[in-house]
Amino acid sequence: MELSNFQKFLSDSFLWVEGLAAIIALLNYATLKNQYWRFFIYYLVIIFLSEIIGKWGGLYFSFSKAKYYNYLIIPFQFIFFYWLYAIKCFNSKVLFYLCSTIYFSSFLVSELFFRESKIYFSFNYTLGCLLLMFLVLKEYYNQVNSINILNFHKNKMFYINLGVTLFYIGTLPFFTFYSLLKDYSTIWDIYYNYFLISGVVMYLLFSISFIWGKQSY
Repeated sequence: MELSNFQKFLSDSFLWVEGLAAIIALLNYATLKNQYWRFFIYYLVIIFLSEIIGKWGGLYFSFSKAKYYNYLIIPFQFIFFYWLYAIKCFNSKVLFYLCSTIYFSSFLVSELFFRESKIYFSFNYTLGCLLLMFLVLKEYYNQVNSINILNFHKNKMFYINLGVTLFYIGTLPFFTFYSLLKDYSTIWDIYYNYFLISGVVMYLLFSISFIWGKQSY
């Protein structure tokens, strides 16, 4: 579908807000380099650079954007968040390996039963998001029952969790039923706008986590 001017603006904003988050993260590297939050900094930088490749890499070399995102970028995002939640928030390597194994197993299932999926492999993305949703809800439960609930605004994970909720969990129906929604342009446009706006908000929240949340770590 052809994007509207508003959608093109949001798409460009999405990229540059990712860059802003990476820059703010790097500015805080000196104070976080001895903490595990340094890996979140690496993550933001890698994602920004990978998005630049995805957007303009085709001008310099030929590659399949669908495979680039489906087999590299999206799995990297899910695995990172499984690590952040399971190991660093819940201190459970078993949970991390379980989520990762289930997620990677979905690729085999997709090849066997969902080979006709469009652009995004709906089954992979759906299962990946459902696993992430479980971790997100568990983190909300921990935050609500924490003795530091009144100081939630100083908790990095509050902003990260909110951002992940709005973007990954909020867009789950969009990508799960992506091929079906393409036949309903009005609904597709509304949800695609939400996808872009929630992405911008998520990376703004990631940026805020370094500014307002750094006092807790």
